[in-house]
Amino acid sequence: MQRPNIVFIMTDQQRFDTIAAAGFDYMITPNLDRLVQEGTCFSHMYVTSPSCAPSRASLFTGLYPHTNGVFRNDERWTHSWVRRLADAGYRCVNVGKMHTSPFEDSFGFHERHVVENKDRATERLPFYLDNWDKAFWNRRIEKPSRVTYRRREDYGERLGAFVWDLPEDLHSDNFVPEFAAMWLDRYQGQEPFFLQIGIPGPHPPYDPTQAYIDKYRDRDLPEAIRDQAAMNGQPSALWKLREQHLSIDHDAVVHLENPTPEQLRRQREHYFANVSMIDTQVGKLMEALERRGVLDDTIIIFTSDHGDCLNDHGHSQKWTMYEPSVRVPAIVWSPGRVECGKLVGDLVSLFDFGPTILEMAGLDVPKWMEARSLCPYLTGTKVTPREFVFSEHAGDRILSGTEFMTMIRDRQFKLVHFVESDEGQLFDLLADPQEINDLWGDPDHQDVKRRLINEILKWRIRSDLKTQGWTEAIMKEAGGQSPVGMGNNAG
Repeated sequence: MQRPNIVFIMTDQQRFDTIAAAGFDYMITPNLDRLVQEGTCFSHMYVTSPSCAPSRASLFTGLYPHTNGVFRNDERWTHSWVRRLADAGYRCVNVGKMHTSPFEDSFGFHERHVVENKDRATERLPFYLDNWDKAFWNRRIEKPSRVTYRRREDYGERLGAFVWDLPEDLHSDNFVPEFAAMWLDRYQGQEPFFLQIGIPGPHPPYDPTQAYIDKYRDRDLPEAIRDQAAMNGQPSALWKLREQHLSIDHDAVVHLENPTPEQLRRQREHYFANVSMIDTQVGKLMEALERRGVLDDTIIIFTSDHGDCLNDHGHSQKWTMYEPSVRVPAIVWSPGRVECGKLVGDLVSLFDFGPTILEMAGLDVPKWMEARSLCPYLTGTKVTPREFVFSEHAGDRILSGTEFMTMIRDRQFKLVHFVESDEGQLFDLLADPQEINDLWGDPDHQDVKRRLINEILKWRIRSDLKTQGWTEAIMKEAGGQSPVGMGNNAG
């Protein structure tokens, strides 16, 4: 069989409950619905870290953050499995956000057309390296950001929800996929391609166009989960995180301690509308593949790097281990290669897409990879499900109340451990899917708590054994060169 093209679409900060056909009928997502109905959908995919760079570095190495060393945004990446695809004859192209560090290194791609966060002003990514910045400069238009939004009189009460009133093609969530579609229309090569499309939304600012907001005006949307007693009882690290958000307008979101129902509703309308904007672009990308005559020879993967609390549990954005922060949508579509209309409820991990992509491309998966291929689910062969999924995050300038936070989840329970504290969280997700009743101090659940903490210890020990020598292995593969830039594949 001819080697398939692979289009890997990754949004930024899209929570799991945002696709209609996946069980959330308040959403308007006809193109993602098609992928779900004609492909395989994973309902319980968890990220290995609830923030951008650690999650993505883990995905593109197949290693947990504690193994690859990327615990925080802006920490240096050292490896990517993309080089394996390039060495095997794939044309490897990135359009949009990957949040690599350094931003400009190739990481195995032949082409990188970088577009980073919607709200970003950092010397680490000069404007001339960001294609979206160039587009604004070419039109002589000031790019929206917290700098421009702060000029609004109502900035402090919007919860990051704004309306895009500039040319629609300049919106990042249109610009990036339309750039990718242009690449598909113009690419003249004959080799199979790996096209990674990093769409910056629905990460804040939550700024869809008015037409998409209007679609959600009269829809019955889920309300934010805000149980005051549960919020008062959160561990001190999460109290400090909420205080941090109240003091700094991260990504143009002015967090409020007591938002009104109207403010919470508006934030969700804008967020879900932004997802619907992205859905439209997914349809256009499929049309571009069809124009090229390769849709039937292409595997499409859709997922996100982490979720967004949207004020659930009193929290802004991510950096927690609550379900809306760590659980993401995940679909694999390729009629004839992937089982059609299949919903997988087993626990899986975002970085499992690494070995999955390598295997679907006909390549061997390195033995040191901690991620597991999802291909048995896609082809209907025998599967040994994960017993646990894990997520972790080191303290940083935002999550400043803990040195290190670890989550373990099995089919029933979720435990969150803070390394420097006797505090933690324990939820029975079968009895309490909204994570309101914290069982950490409950005498009847101390055996469960001890068991899961012990499983974290065993996981870390097995991780060390599994990955022993992985850095030497990738240096050997790179011919003794640094595996970071991977300049032989840049072009």
